[in-house]
Amino acid sequence: MSLSFTNSIAVQSRARALVPLCVGAGAYLFFLTIGDTLLQDSDSFWQIKIGQWILDHHALPYADIYSFTRLGEPWISTSWLSQILFAASYAQWDWAGPVILTALAIATSAAIFVYLLDAHLEIPRSVLFAMLAVTLSLHHILARPHILALPVMIAWVGVLMHAADRKVAPSWVWLPLMSLWANLHGGFVLGLALIGPIALEAIWTLDSGKQVRLLARWFLFGVGAMAAACVTPYGWRTLLGATNILNLGELLSVISEWMPANFASFSGFEGAIFGLIAIGLFRGLTLSPPRILLVLLFTWMGLTHVRSIEAFAFLVPLVLAKPLGEKSPLPQIDAHGSESWPARYVTVTGALMIAAAAWTSTSIYMSHHRFTFTMDQTPVAAVDLLQQRKVQRIFNAYQFGGYLISRNVPVFVDGRAELYGEKFVMDFFKATEGKKPELLPRLLDEYKIDATLLVADAPGPQILDHLKGWKRIYADHIAVIHVRESSESAAATPSK
Repeated sequence: MSLSFTNSIAVQSRARALVPLCVGAGAYLFFLTIGDTLLQDSDSFWQIKIGQWILDHHALPYADIYSFTRLGEPWISTSWLSQILFAASYAQWDWAGPVILTALAIATSAAIFVYLLDAHLEIPRSVLFAMLAVTLSLHHILARPHILALPVMIAWVGVLMHAADRKVAPSWVWLPLMSLWANLHGGFVLGLALIGPIALEAIWTLDSGKQVRLLARWFLFGVGAMAAACVTPYGWRTLLGATNILNLGELLSVISEWMPANFASFSGFEGAIFGLIAIGLFRGLTLSPPRILLVLLFTWMGLTHVRSIEAFAFLVPLVLAKPLGEKSPLPQIDAHGSESWPARYVTVTGALMIAAAAWTSTSIYMSHHRFTFTMDQTPVAAVDLLQQRKVQRIFNAYQFGGYLISRNVPVFVDGRAELYGEKFVMDFFKATEGKKPELLPRLLDEYKIDATLLVADAPGPQILDHLKGWKRIYADHIAVIHVRESSESAAATPSK
């Protein structure tokens, strides 16, 4: 091998080592510049509020303290660590803090994703898969705990697939990833559920004797992962709390992120499914039954709940990476082979320069841009009026719950659907969306409501306009307020 060719391989190897960092930096800067789009879900408000409460009290919540309909009911926060991180960043930099934290999580996810694919695929295809995965996930990339857990999910599945590809059991060294995931977000149950199918892939082509031994090792790893998931302040209750959301039945069909995918018009997810089929046909992929099961599982998840599309986007390529790499006619470069200390010094220097450039860009951008939450989720003027009137019990729209919690106003309902239960929230939606308008006066009387705060373009305010005993006192393009006429009279009567 000539010296020039050897040097070329070394240069490509170092360049390849920096590709995941470059992709991560690009993703970070992109989401920093569109940071306001990350602030579109009112759940971010109560996530931060709970994080602030944890920091102030040096304790974790075990009961609800934010609603008047479930006050004191048992409730645990399975995203407590993410909530602390969001609260600390918000306290330091206002809304820029959660935006930066979310952008960093997406950047880390993209970098880990490319690094894992790099073991089997060429750089252009790895980067292309990363761009497609991020694009598919755009609808659910928000300043919320599931994004902070995203890089952990990708790393965990990458570790499992790497072990399965090598026909070995995962190292127990990686179990802390499960503990971290369990403290960041309740989605860690997916990581536990995937151990079985991926273990089948690991043993699929082995003879029966080796299958039994390897399956036993995977089983022990699964037990260890289950134990690691309980290494949280809540212990085993973390498992119960994380699965409660899956028991909400019909309610999951009306909460937007839990709705099934809608193919009434062409979407990126639909295109991705067609692309997946096209790749399989064009490349003539032959997958083992366990890999087929995994691809079908992730596809089914995305079809069933739109919030699972990011799992489809990031995890399906990890499952297909090895089969696709085996079909590639291009030679592979060993990007992770041994390098001399000068070469490593160059790589580390390049990484530090990328990090420094990203932080400098952040500082410059923050100096002239103030991040703001979307107006549709923040009925500021309406809540100001309600507080001036000293209203005690407010029947609020589902999407306003988080903002009310941030204003220290007890809520009727908010995004913690698992706390309120299927029947309660379904009755609320049916009453306010006009599906069962007769439920509305019953709920208002049952919970002794003083005022309502509903979305301006929803059916609820129109129903209240014709409901005896209620009067509209305020409306803008975001929210509408109705009060009981008796309350209106009492407010108009001067105190003696």
